Amino acid sequence: MKKCIVIAILLVSSWAIAQEKKISKSAVIVFEASVPSFEEVKATNNNVTLVLNPATGEIASLALMKGFRFKVALMEEHFNENYIESDKYPKALFKGKIENFDTNNLTATPKDFIINGKLELHGKTAVVKAPAKISQPNSGISLQSSFSVNASDFDISIPAVVKNKVSNKINIQLNGVLK
Repeated sequence: MKKCIVIAILLVSSWAIAQEKKISKSAVIVFEASVPSFEEVKATNNNVTLVLNPATGEIASLALMKGFRFKVALMEEHFNENYIESDKYPKALFKGKIENFDTNNLTATPKDFIINGKLELHGKTAVVKAPAKISQPNSGISLQSSFSVNASDFDISIPAVVKNKVSNKINIQLNGVLK
């Protein structure tokens, strides 16, 4: 009987801990690989999943590559078929940790943090260190981050024909409210 009670308490405790995670299924990633004087190379994905464990500062994000929308449909087609190969590599995954994260210190005014982690994209993984602004308005935990990666770090080749029109440096912005 005591074993059953202990097991029940452990199950309830693990369930309660699991409930502490904050989630957003509508975080937004915008990336840009534009070069001055040429057409804008920019896309937005409004359906990014973002998960935060407030107790540990661990954070993860998942973006489906076919969820990125461009202003020009042909760019979107080239992005999915030629560059990112979305059928072969359907998602981008980030796993990391927010340095010195403590929800007790969050306010409605954004505070600066550093997120360290690994970004998996196009079958390759790269270490990322990104600044973030995190706040806690009434709607949840708000997170904003901007960082850059190189396409070449993920074996994404830019054909010679468009090499002067598409930057190897990709600027990424992430915004989400976790509830």
